[in-house]
Amino acid sequence: MTAPTASGRLLSVLAAFDHEHPALCLTDISRRAGLSLTTTHRLAGALTAWGALERDDSGVYHVGLRLWELAALAPRGLALRQIALPYLEDLYEATHENVQLAVRDGRDVVYTEWLSGRSAVGVHIRVGARWPLHATGVGLALLAHGGAELQDAYCAGDLASFTPYTITDPARLRRVLAEVRRSGVAVSDRQVTEDALSVAAPVRGADGTVTAAVSVVVPYADAQVPVLVPAVRLAARGISRALGWQP
Repeated sequence: MTAPTASGRLLSVLAAFDHEHPALCLTDISRRAGLSLTTTHRLAGALTAWGALERDDSGVYHVGLRLWELAALAPRGLALRQIALPYLEDLYEATHENVQLAVRDGRDVVYTEWLSGRSAVGVHIRVGARWPLHATGVGLALLAHGGAELQDAYCAGDLASFTPYTITDPARLRRVLAEVRRSGVAVSDRQVTEDALSVAAPVRGADGTVTAAVSVVVPYADAQVPVLVPAVRLAARGISRALGWQP
């Protein structure tokens, strides 16, 4: 087995942190990174000095603001969020339901913005969260416009199930993706939780390529899809135009 490189060890320290483990002591970092305590101490010190990690008075490490500064430079991150936010706010005002903006990263959808009201349906979503593409409205919108090669590879892989309504059959997924391309919207019906439904539409960049997706998530019992579709389409079109897309 090839020994990890210096950069690989640094990345393994950073990868020890996730949404379930936002704060770690040195021993936990060592265990999760698969590194010796001595090596972890040295690397954590270097990352802390640079600002990638922060260490509180109790000795617990957190992700540092320096990484946020770098992440803000990502064209599909903060820059996209700033352009999209006025249209997301309009969609929220029209629905007073959960509004989401997301991009694709491999087989996952990553949420870059989320607006929610106090009375909106509860969702397992937060900024930076990941979900499989096939299980969410934004994911279906992104996958449907991701090209045949991506779709073939995705359908050949594992389709994780979260509720009895999650799409787990590749043939059915292909039919759903074809309908998304035909209609221009994606509807995810109780796929993540049994009380929620989402309607999503693709967001296009200046060259016409689908770069993101926007959605609204509503209680399944009160869902009025024909009413939601125009509002979601309007938000997606507005963001696309702001990104330079010309229909």
